[in-house]
Amino acid sequence: MARGETVAMPKKRQKRRLFNLSTGFDMHFFVLLMIILVVGLATLYSASHVYAFNYNDGDSYFYIRKQLLFTALGLVAMLLASMVDYHQLHKFAWPVWLVSLVLLVVAYIMPSESGVHRWIRIPGLGQFQPSELAKFALILLFAHLISLNHKRMKTFTGGFLPLFILLGITCALVVIEPHLSGTLLIGMLGFAMMYVGGVRVGWLAAVLGVGIAGVVFMVLVMGYEQDRMAVWLHPLESFANEITFEDGLSGRDHAWQTVQSLYAIGSGGLLGQGPGNSRQKHLFLPEPQNDFIFSIFCEEMGWVGAVLVLVLFGLLVWRGFVIALKAPDKFGCMLALGLTLQIGLQVAINVAVVSNLLPNTGISLPFFSYGGTSIFMLLAQMGVVLSISRQSRIEKV
Repeated sequence: MARGETVAMPKKRQKRRLFNLSTGFDMHFFVLLMIILVVGLATLYSASHVYAFNYNDGDSYFYIRKQLLFTALGLVAMLLASMVDYHQLHKFAWPVWLVSLVLLVVAYIMPSESGVHRWIRIPGLGQFQPSELAKFALILLFAHLISLNHKRMKTFTGGFLPLFILLGITCALVVIEPHLSGTLLIGMLGFAMMYVGGVRVGWLAAVLGVGIAGVVFMVLVMGYEQDRMAVWLHPLESFANEITFEDGLSGRDHAWQTVQSLYAIGSGGLLGQGPGNSRQKHLFLPEPQNDFIFSIFCEEMGWVGAVLVLVLFGLLVWRGFVIALKAPDKFGCMLALGLTLQIGLQVAINVAVVSNLLPNTGISLPFFSYGGTSIFMLLAQMGVVLSISRQSRIEKV
C-alpha cells in the first residue's frame, strides 16, 4: 500500500432501537386528533343515553362507560406506539396479516348475530371485530412489500399480482361475514396504496372495471341486495309502501333507519336544536350510537356544526398526508398514507350513507360511533402515524 493511502472501512449496518424518542411527535396532528376524540365522546353520550336507558335496565351510561374504557386503553396504546420506532413493524407485517385471517375465519364459524358473523365473543370482555384488525394488517403488509419491492412495482408478477392476491384473500374473508362496507373500505385502501406505490394504472382500471361489472350483475341479474338498492333510490316510497323483500321484511322496515336519519339531518337546520336536544334519538332512529350517529350530531349542532367537524377531519387527513410525504423512507410514507387514508375514506363513506348518497352499508364514523375494537385500533394506528412523524422532515411545535 502506498504511503499516505487510506483504506476505506466498510459501513456498519444501522442498528435501529426499539424506542425512538430523539424528537417529539407532530403536535398539529395530535391536537386535531384530541379535539375530534372529545367531540366524538360527547356526541356518543348525547346520542346513546336514551337508547341505553330503555334497553339496558335504566343504565343511561352503558355505552359511554364502555367507550371511555376502550378509549383509555387506546390512548395508552397510542402513546406507546408513538414511542416505538415504526421500522420495527417490518418484522410483524406477515404475522399480523396471518393472525387477522385466522380471526376472520374464527368469526365466520362462530354463531351468527343478526344473521352476520362479524364478531368473536370473549367471555367477560365483550366482542372483538376481526375486520378492524384486518384493515391495519393489510395496510402494514402493503407498506412492507411496496417498500421492499418499489423498483418492481410496475411489473405484473413483481408488483401487481402479489398485492392483488393478498387483497383478494382479505376481501373474500370479510365479504362472506357478510360485511360489505368493510370489504369496500379494504378494497379501496388496497387499490389506493397500489396506485401510490407505483402499480400500473391500466391493471388497476381493468380489475376495477371487472369488479363494477360483477356488482351490477349481482344486483340486476341475481337480485343480490336489491332491497337496499330500492331503499336507497326510493326511501320515502319504500317507507310508505308495504313492499315485501326477499328476507321477509317490508319496505317500511328497511327504509326506517334511512328516513329517520334524513329527518334528523333536516330538522337540524343551520344551527341545530342544541346539544342534547335531538328528537330522533328518542327511539325513532334505531341504535343511534352506531353507524348513524352523525345524523344525531347534525340534528343537535346543525349544518354549521357538521361542516366544522368535517373540516376537522379534513385537517387531520391533510396533516397525516404531510407526515407521509415528509417521511424518511418508503415504508414510513406508505404506512402513514394508508392509516390516514383509512380515516378519510371511512368518514366519507359514513357521511354519504347517513345522507343517503350511498346505500346503507353499515360503516362506522371514526372516533364517534360506539365500538370498543374500533376505537382501540384507531387510536393505536394513530400512534403509529405519530411515531412516523418523529422522524419526518416537518416542523414540529
